[in-house]
Formats: sequence, structure tokens, C-alpha cells
Amino acid sequence: MSVSTHGLRVHRGPHAWRVAVELLSSMRFAIALLTVICIASIIGTVLKQGEPTANYVNQFGPFWSQVFRAAQLGSVYSAWWFLLILLFLVVSTVLCIVRNVPHIVRELRTVKEDIRAGSLRAFGQRAEAVLESEAPEAAAQRIGKLLAGGGWKVKLQRRELPEGTEGCAVGWMVAARAGGAHKLGYLAAHSAIVLVCLGGLLDGDLVVRAQTWFNGKSVYQGGGLIADVPPQHRLSPANPTFRGNILVPEGQSSSVAILNQSDGVLLQDLPFAIELKKFIVDYYSTGMPKLFASEVVLHDRATGEQVPARIEVNHPASYKGVEIYQSSFDDGGSSVKLKAVPMGAAAKPFEIEGTIGSSARITNGSDALTLEFTALRVINVENFGSPQGGSAVDVRKVDLRQQLESRLGAAHKSSQEKELRNIGPSIGYKLRDAAGQAREFQNYMVPVDTGDGQPVFLLGVREQPSEPFRYLRVPADDQGSMDGFVRMRAALADDALRRKAVDQYIARVADSKRPELAEQLRASATRALALFAGSERARQDATSRGGWQAIAEFMETNVPEGERERAGSVLVRILNDVLFEVLNLSRAQAGLAPLPADEKSQAYLTQAVLAISDAYFYPAPLAMMLTDFNQVQASVFQVARAPGKNIVYLGCLLLIIGIFAMLYVRERRLWVWLAPAAAQPGGTGATSATMAMSTNRKTLDADREFEQLRGKLLPTHKE
Repeated sequence: MSVSTHGLRVHRGPHAWRVAVELLSSMRFAIALLTVICIASIIGTVLKQGEPTANYVNQFGPFWSQVFRAAQLGSVYSAWWFLLILLFLVVSTVLCIVRNVPHIVRELRTVKEDIRAGSLRAFGQRAEAVLESEAPEAAAQRIGKLLAGGGWKVKLQRRELPEGTEGCAVGWMVAARAGGAHKLGYLAAHSAIVLVCLGGLLDGDLVVRAQTWFNGKSVYQGGGLIADVPPQHRLSPANPTFRGNILVPEGQSSSVAILNQSDGVLLQDLPFAIELKKFIVDYYSTGMPKLFASEVVLHDRATGEQVPARIEVNHPASYKGVEIYQSSFDDGGSSVKLKAVPMGAAAKPFEIEGTIGSSARITNGSDALTLEFTALRVINVENFGSPQGGSAVDVRKVDLRQQLESRLGAAHKSSQEKELRNIGPSIGYKLRDAAGQAREFQNYMVPVDTGDGQPVFLLGVREQPSEPFRYLRVPADDQGSMDGFVRMRAALADDALRRKAVDQYIARVADSKRPELAEQLRASATRALALFAGSERARQDATSRGGWQAIAEFMETNVPEGERERAGSVLVRILNDVLFEVLNLSRAQAGLAPLPADEKSQAYLTQAVLAISDAYFYPAPLAMMLTDFNQVQASVFQVARAPGKNIVYLGCLLLIIGIFAMLYVRERRLWVWLAPAAAQPGGTGATSATMAMSTNRKTLDADREFEQLRGKLLPTHKE
């Protein structure tokens, strides 16, 4: 069968109609549609589908996010243009089948016995022989039976020979055909495309959208409780096809699924309610979920029947034609208790309670902030490693300190080995100001030992969801809390305590016989401590508010470049000793014993000083620390009624059959022309035989088969 890229030719009707039919039924149009579908599928695979608009804005920028939204690339498979392409592909393929079926049927019915005997000599696979002592009719009957026994469809045709032919004036044409399933494979493959596209259209958003077009339903764009959503935004439980998500917290039930649309949502009422009895989750050592499953009870809303079920990933439950898949899990409204840790001089400590997903109003002096409880993570597995120096470091990079380390020459070594460790629960929240701007925070409940013997609290912050968290590391004191850090920072802000710390330092290190040097040392220590505390600026245009950044700016302004390394080393040593006095004074105010001047105390002091310096870059007046929680898990199910699924399965089966038939079934046609030959001496007559074969695909198997047939049908032959 010859392949044509032209479509169905209609000879009646308007010119535009004839052109449209020809285009729709042409192979080039179907290939173009398949190309567009492939490109759209690639986009739908690479670009995350169903994300909020803000995520696309953060990742691609305002311009491209608007382009994606206009083209509906965030929901490719439910976009109107994608469904329209599928519809046109169905029409085009159906017309293509209609155009070719009559020709295929004719090909299947005929074995082409009317072929001219002389044309057989033009075939590439041909053979000639003389069959001794066998009349043409007898030879035809013998060859026909042999071919029929081998599965060939055979037809014999008796032909009158022209006058003057020697001997009998009758010849016989034996025509045979095998491998007709090759053409049926063409029909099966094209029918499969139609069925798959129809199944996709049926299980897509087309039926749901039709209800918004013709059944008075509309997309809901508001908020509030699901029970308060008006009926015009709800779809009936008898809806023939849908696919949506439903979140069910532990101990609760729900019977309404959310169908996300490009401009809002539709609510799908289910014929049953899903009650989540228990949510089960198991983790790998990496912290990734290994197994999550839900033990549920399905409550029939019509009969009250209760059906228990267990739903796991790749093991859905089915009830009343609705498949229930385990999609993911989320927080179901866990209750948390937080303690505000002051990060600024004006902030005051307090405690607050809330639930994940809720918000609360808090004040910081005259500023009003909205605290949004966003996430509770009970398990946090992070990677810790051993650097080349030998001591373990926190894999999380702390970059709140922007310029200090480079100016003073501090260096951090990269991790060489992987070590996974669960560092405990964390709380995620947002602080939103009156203008609506929000920052996201993630703080860990318990201190983390990074391997250097000094546990630290990790306080994370980021400006945008697309950014990684930046972490402030606050050391845990001898009581395992942040109180020591808070007390030391408050003492550093007190002028009287700073003066007292300098006095104690001078009394401890100065030589009483050289009072002039003691006064110089006092002036240097007082100036350095005031710069570090942020009560004095290194210069008018200084950008720092305190910490090591202020010390670095002071040195750049007042110390020649060649002397900065030596002067910096001396100044850091003086400041470190004075800050140790500040630390012990803060402990004395709290009624605690002073820390001894040992290695452990020095490690705590070093981290506390770094944390105080980093805290000047912390963009919030307080940090919310998790003190207690009651976790409530929620299961996210995908519910779907997909009647097109069986149609798609049938289409896939036909596609496999069709491709197999077209690739592995060879259509062969065989002709044998038998005519009287001159009688041999002493013989009773002979038959001249000419055999030829054609196949739709030239292969070595075809050559071998022809040789076998020639030896079987023409046992004595000559070239």
C-alpha cells in the first residue's frame, strides 16, 4: 500500500470545506499536531505544574511569569489549546482511518490473481523451472495445496492461452498472499491514537469546564471555610469525571475535594467521606520519607456504610468508582508554643501559642507585626562532615556576617565527608510588617553540636522563597539555653557595665608601676568595646551598627594598611579579654558563678562574640524559639473518577498490537505461472513454471523464505 501525505479528497461542497477536510485528514497535519503535543509535553515535564503564581515570579521574573500565565504553561495538560489540539488530532486520525480503510479492505480481499504473466520476470525475487511429467492444472493444484497448508491465502485462475501454443491451450496462475495482519496493524495503531486522545479528553478538564460553560457552575476565587462556599462553585457527586486533592487531618474526616483551576478552584462533593484514623510515616537515614500510608474509614453518605481501608503510595483504594491515591502529607494544624528571644535593644521576651496555618498580631514597641505559623518539622536530617582540619563543622553556611571574615582573614574549610544527623524539631514562621512585606524564618528547637564541642542554636532567615536560608549560630550556655547570649548582649548595651568590665580588665592585666600605659590601654579597650557594642561609629559614613564589622571599619580609617595585621591582632586580643569580663558580669547579675578561664569557657565566649556580631545583621527584633508542640499529621489524597482510563488501556493494547504487526509482520505476495512446455523425448508432457514474490520489507528472511518456497514448490528447476 503506497503512503500518501494527502488527505481525503472531497469533490462536492464549497471550496473552503473541501480544503479543510483535505487538510484535517492529511498525514502532514497529524504529524504537525503530534509535534506540538510532544513540545507541550516536554514543557509540562520540565516546568513544574500547578505552582502558585508567586513561585513562577520568583524563579523566572515578572515578564516570563506573565508569558507562562497567558499561555497556561503552568497547567499545560488542562490548557484549552492543549485540549483543542487533542480534539483536532482525534478528528484528523479518524478521517485518515476513513480515507484508508476502503483501500485496506480491498487489499485484504484480493490476492491480485489478475497480474500479467509477463510482468513476473520484472520482480527481483523470481525463479523459472520446467516441471517434468506434470500438467499445468495438476501442478497448480499441488502448489495451491502446499501454500494453503503453510497459511497462505490462495486463489487459482485458469487462463486460455493464445492460439498456436504448443500442447494444451490452458495455463494456470497461482496467486497467494500472507501477512495481511500488517495492514491491520496500521488500523490498530491509528485507532489506538484515537482511543488514547479520547480517554485523555474524557479524563481531563473538558467535562469540568463544560459544566462551567453550560451548567451554571463558576470558579471560586475567595477564601473562608469550605462549608460556606455557595452551590454554584460545587460539582455534584454524580460528576462523571474529575481529579482533585483532599487534605484530611488525623482524627477528622472530609468529603469535599479541591479541583484547581487556572483562575481559582471548584469544589467536588464526594459520595463518601474519608476519615483518617492514623497516618504512618517512616524515613530513610537521609531524612527522606521511605513509607507513608494512611489507615482510613470510608463513610458512605447515602447508606451510612463504613469501609476500612489502608492507602499507600502505588496502592490506592477504590470506592464507588472513585480511586483514592496517597499523594503526600502535610501538617494538620499542630499546636506550638513559642518564646520570643530579643535580638534588639527595644524588644522584650514573651511567650505565645498558636497552630500551624494560623497567625497572630504581635507588637515591638510602636511597630505592629503579624506572626504567621507556617511549618513544624519534627525530623530534620542534615549533612555534617569532617573538614581537612579534623573537627566537624555545621554543613549549613552562616553568611549573616557579610564582610568581617574577609577583612580579618578568617577562613573556613569545606566539608570533605558526609555525615547525616537528625538535629531535631524546627519551627517555620513569617514576620509580616504593616506594608505586607514578609521574611521567612526557620529556627531549631534544640542546640546542635557541630563537632567542635560547642552546641549552637540555628536561627535561619531568608527574604524570598527562592533563596536558601542564612543561619545565625547562637551558642548554648551551660544550662543548654540561649539565656547566656541574651544576658551578655544586654550587658554589652549597658554603659555602666561596659565601664566596669574595662576597669576589671585593667586591674587584672595593667602594670601598677606604669600608670601612663594603663590609661592608654583603658582608652583603647573602652573605644574598642564601644565600637563593638554599637554605641560609637568608626566614621560618619560607617554602615555597621556594631560587632566585628565596626572594628574593621575603624581599622581601615585609622590604621595604615601595612600595620593593620599586627594592630588587628592586638585589638582582637584586648577586646576578647574585655568581653570575657562582660560575660562574667552578666552572669553575676543573674546570680551565677563566673566562668573559669579555661578552654571550654573560651570556646563559648568565641561563639557568643561571633553571634553578637552576626546579630547586627539579623533582620528582625526578635527570634521565635520553639519550646513545646503537639504534632497533628494530615494526609493529602488525590481522588479521581476516570472513566477514560479503560479506554486509554484499550488504546495502549491496540497500539502495542499495531506496532508489533507493522514492525514484525511482513506482507508477502506470491505468484506462480504455469503453462505447457514442449514434451521431452520419451515423456508425457511438461509444464513451464515462473515464480515471483514481493514483500513490503526487503530482508534476509524474505530471501531465505523465497529460496525455501522455490525448493518446495519447484523441486526441479533451472535458472
